[in-house]
Parts: sequence; C-alpha cells; structure tokens
Amino acid sequence: MSGSAPTLSVVICAYTTDRWDDLADAVRSVAAQRRPPDETLLVVDHCPELARLARTELTGVRVLENQQARGLSGARNTGTAAARGDVVAYLDDDAAAEPDWADHLLAGYRDPRVLGVGGLIRPRWDTARPAWFPPEFDWVIGCSYRGLPPHEAPVRNLIGANMSFRRAEVLAAGGFRADLGRIGTRPLGCEETDLCLRLAERRPGAVLLYRPAAAVRHHVPAARTRWAYFRARCYAEGLSKAAVVRRRGAAAALASERRYLRSTVPRALARCLRRGGGGPRRAGALLTGVAWTAGGYAVGRLRGARAAAGGRSGSTAARPGRGPGRRPERRPGDAS
Repeated sequence: MSGSAPTLSVVICAYTTDRWDDLADAVRSVAAQRRPPDETLLVVDHCPELARLARTELTGVRVLENQQARGLSGARNTGTAAARGDVVAYLDDDAAAEPDWADHLLAGYRDPRVLGVGGLIRPRWDTARPAWFPPEFDWVIGCSYRGLPPHEAPVRNLIGANMSFRRAEVLAAGGFRADLGRIGTRPLGCEETDLCLRLAERRPGAVLLYRPAAAVRHHVPAARTRWAYFRARCYAEGLSKAAVVRRRGAAAALASERRYLRSTVPRALARCLRRGGGGPRRAGALLTGVAWTAGGYAVGRLRGARAAAGGRSGSTAARPGRGPGRRPERRPGDAS
C-alpha cells in the first residue's frame, strides 16, 4: 500500500430516523469530497424504517443492515466486513466532513507504520456554547478537546466521530468489541480506545496519527448542553474506562488520562482564574466533570471486582465483534 494511494471506504452508522437531516448531510458531505471515496456504506442498526427510507432517498451509498448485536460496535463491524477499501473511515451520522477530509486522511497513510488516522472534530452547536462548558471537556459531546495536540502527532487512540484504519488490521485485531460502546442513546463508549490498544499490542512501533487538517463538524443539539447530560456522559465515560482497564490493564488504558489530569485540567483551572477565562462556573464544571468521571470509574471497577469474585467475568465477557443481541436495560445515569 505504501507504493500507491490506498482505496477508501467510508462507513456511516445510524440507528434512528430522528436524525435523518443530519444523516443526509453526512452522506452529502462524503459525496462532495474533492477526492471522492471508492464507496460509501450506510449501516443501519436494527431500524427497518430507517433502512427503507435510506434506500429510497439516498443516492451513491450502499445501505446495509447491522448483522451483529444491536449497537455501534456491531454496526461498525458489519460495515468493516462489507467494505472493499484498503482504508475504512468511520463518520458519525450527525457529523459532516469538510471537502478535503478524505484527502487529509489518506495522506497520513504514506507512512507504512501508520495503522490509523483521525482528524479534528469541531462542535456545531444548535445554541451557542454554554459559558460554563469547558473546551477541555468537549469529548463529552464527541468532539476534539483542548489538550489534544494542536498539530499532526501520534496519539494513543482516535475519536469515533472521525477516524480511519487500515481495514486488514481492524479485521486481524477482531474488530470492535460488542460488549463496549454506545447502544442507541446510552452514552457508553471507549470501544475505539480498546481497538486502538489492541492494534498497538499487535504491531509494536505502529502509529495512530491525529491530523487536525482532516476535519468534520459534529452536530451538538441543545439537549447535550445541559448539566444533566454533562454529568451522565462523564459518569458513563468512567464506567467505560473501567471496562477497558479490566481488559487491557491500567498502564495502557489510563496513560492519556493521567496526562490529562496532571496537565490539561490544572492548566484549565488556572485559565479560569484569568479575566475572560470562564470564571468560577467553568472551574466548577471542570471539577464536577472530573468527579463524576472518577465516580463512574470507581463504580465500574467495583462491579468488575464483584463479577470476578463471583466467577462470572470469564463466562460472560463477549469477544471482539460478538455479543448478545438482547436489548440492554436502562440504568441510572443513562442519558436520552
């Protein structure tokens, strides 16, 4: 692949007709690329109505239905298996790519050590950014956050709304874990982190590259600007991080988080004390976000320890790319 330009498949996963306008924008943004992808796949996650609508209304896209367990991981695995490109790029159904997005993603693969390339995710707010909402916590809304490298650089993991990988490497690693990640509106995640860690384990010396020039705009509805969503998403991130630590170990799974807590958060708090830096409300949001994330992590670790003590962890853990098709129960902290 290093001798010629790789072929590109774009996979967009969707689960509801409620986001139809965003989905149509996402598909149009891919079709309008200066370097059009070789194919675009829309994977519908167990929503027959959306599949029928997409096949009727959308052009230039291959519509598939998720063949695995309900959830984003299963949908991505279905798209990866069906894709024909050397590189598979994943774009959220509520994100729109800039016209040179595909060019900038593929340029990262000129180096054969690079297994994955991700880009900048800018928030597109329905409302203005709330004054209290710290940019260091833009990961809560699925966007790039202050603390990521400002220029092209290797990173531990890519962010799901805008990422790509060499398809053969994803398949060899077993794909995305079906027991991690978002299912419908449940704000769990970290399936991308888990995959990136497994890719790095398989290929020591390999690079996952963050290229801010490969940019997308991610829709942020008003519901995601509320305190309740902020807290629930932070708590869910802690739960998800605990699940990754159980599988991959704390050294790898928490390396970026330790740097974030040692450097990014203290700098953000100091910034809040300066004029125009956000003030006490933003400082309070920073501390609240850290506390709720830590609380979710502690609860997740406790649940994992109890499951291990009961002998259940080995028998119930799903393998990458597999998982039960049962709809999960909602629990406190789940957001809608």
